[in-house]
This record gives sequence, C-alpha cells and structure tokens, in this order.
Amino acid sequence: MENWESYVRKVVPYVPGEQPKQEGMIKLNTNENPYPPAPGVARALAEMDAEKLRLYPEPDCGMLVDAIAEYYGIESSEVFVGVGSDDVLAMIFLTFFNSPKPILFPDITYSFYDVWADMQRIPYETRALDDDFCIRKEDYYGENGGVIFPNPNAPTGLLLGLSEVEDIVAHNRDVVVVVDEAYIDFGGVSALPLIRKYDNLLVVQTFSKSRSLAGMRVGFAMGNPKLIGYINDVKYSFNSYTMSRAALLLGTEAIRDRKYFEETKAKIIETREWTKRELQRLGFVFGDSKSNFIFASHGERPAREIFEALREKNIYVRYFNKKRIDNHLRISIGTQAEMETLIRCLAEYLNR
Repeated sequence: MENWESYVRKVVPYVPGEQPKQEGMIKLNTNENPYPPAPGVARALAEMDAEKLRLYPEPDCGMLVDAIAEYYGIESSEVFVGVGSDDVLAMIFLTFFNSPKPILFPDITYSFYDVWADMQRIPYETRALDDDFCIRKEDYYGENGGVIFPNPNAPTGLLLGLSEVEDIVAHNRDVVVVVDEAYIDFGGVSALPLIRKYDNLLVVQTFSKSRSLAGMRVGFAMGNPKLIGYINDVKYSFNSYTMSRAALLLGTEAIRDRKYFEETKAKIIETREWTKRELQRLGFVFGDSKSNFIFASHGERPAREIFEALREKNIYVRYFNKKRIDNHLRISIGTQAEMETLIRCLAEYLNR
C-alpha cells in the first residue's frame, strides 16, 4: 500500500437501488412515485429563465422554506432544506451526533444510517426489531448520544403510533431525536405537532416520494429554531449554496398544489391496498405497510428466485441479501396497471 493510502477515509458506501434503462420495464425497486409532479412544476420548468442560471441561488432558500412553513402552519425559522432528505440527514448527523456515547437506530432500517456514522466516526448501536419487524420503544430508553429511526420504517413499511414516537422522544430529552418521515404521507400521522413540545426533536421529510420530485432532490427538516439554526451553521460552513435555482422553484410549486398532492397520494394508497389483497391471495406474507411499498415474503418460493423471475420479465423489485430479511422483497407501488401486470406475472410464475 502506498503511504498516502494509509490516510484515506475508507468506508463501505450505501448501495442505491438499481436504475435499469430497458424500454417497457416496470420499475418497482426504488420507491419512486409513479405519477408526474404537480402541473405547476411542469409550467414553472417550461417558463424558467435559463439566463438566471449564471447567478447563484438564494443561500437561505427563502422561497422554498417559506412555502414549506406556510403549508405545515409553522414558522420559517423552524424549517431547514437540503438536497434530498439524505443531505438533510447527513447535516443532522454532522451537527448533533458528536457525543462519545453511541447513537441508536434499528438493526433493520434505512441502510444509510450506519454509512454516515462510519464515515463521520460516530459510535452507534443498533436495536433489533421484534419478530414481527416492529420497533420496540423501550429499546431506546437509557443513555445514548442520539436517536434516529424512520416512521414508517424502511424497508418494512411498518408504522409506530404517534404516542409511541412521543414516548421515545420523552425518554431522550438530553439528546436530539430524529424521526425520518420519508413515507409518512402514505398512511401515518406526522410527529410534527411535537416539535413545539420537545425542543430536541427533528422531523425530516422529502419531496422524493409523495411529491414526485426524486429527480430534483429536495428534502427538509422541521424543528425548534435553535436546532434549525445549528444545522444552518454547519451547512454554511460546508456549502453555502446547497439548493439549485431549479430545485427551489420547482419544489415551491410542488408543495403549493395541495389538491394534486392529495389526489395522487390517494391513488397510491388505493393501489397499495388492492396489491396487498392480491399478494395475500397468492400466498405472500407481509406486515400492514403504511408506506408506498410492501415488504413481503412467500411461504413456498425463495425471495431471490422470485426476484430473478420478475427481472426476466423486465419487472424490477428490491431484494436485500442481508441477515433476517434475505427472504423478503420490497415492492414499490406503481400505477394500478403496473401492479396488475406484476400480479399477473407472479401468478404465472407461482402456478407453473
């Protein structure tokens, strides 16, 4: 090994879902929204003044921050925005998780958490989900350096009730607690109302799922103004201009269209519930997902074989070759027509 290599920060990176490019494929592996963004997004994009791209964007992201604050009925000082919720969460790790005590998160969860912890030299411990893949709130009592968990959890899709979320926050008043709500719009109750009661709580959401802007990279955190101020201090010490002009403009248009948001969300939920019934009929077992995906296993056929069989049909779902979940598939919810094709292909494969 060359001498310089001994000083390299070596980490095992996060592996994103496969991004195939085949014509006519059905892509159900990355939890993207199957419907286009709100109509105002397309209009704003068409009318965007390209000449202004020579200018830096607003460093305080004021237009988008104000729109998010207005939508959720909070103050602009309680909102932080970043390049997708991944960027927001990375800033939170960097800002708040600096204790010698370990931070806590579930053993089966969003697999970026341990990547950020390893990269930033943050000690951590995982807490095992129970046999039904549920988070046990009691596992997050006791001394620690911070707590983070998704709600609904990923990749299981299972939801903690608001009272259980509050219980975890209440038992961790000396550290920052982060509730990662990337999928909350598909069936859960947000912990947002708790930010006024608990000054150590951050609620993180994204435009990538329910608002159809995964390709634009917009995420945000909501919390006490002091917490938001600390994250902004780190952001401005790292990169003053995190959000592009396009992201600020299109994100603002997306969140203003409440009617379209409710309509597309309702369609995804309806299709998810239909898919649950059809998968159950085919012998699949899964928890009651409140996200835009279903985490399922089959009683007779191995998950990897099903994954490969679907891939041959140009249908992509997510398979995780990891302990405890290596016989499960995460199936994103597409359009009703896409899910009907999925069910038809599964039936043909299982009955042959």
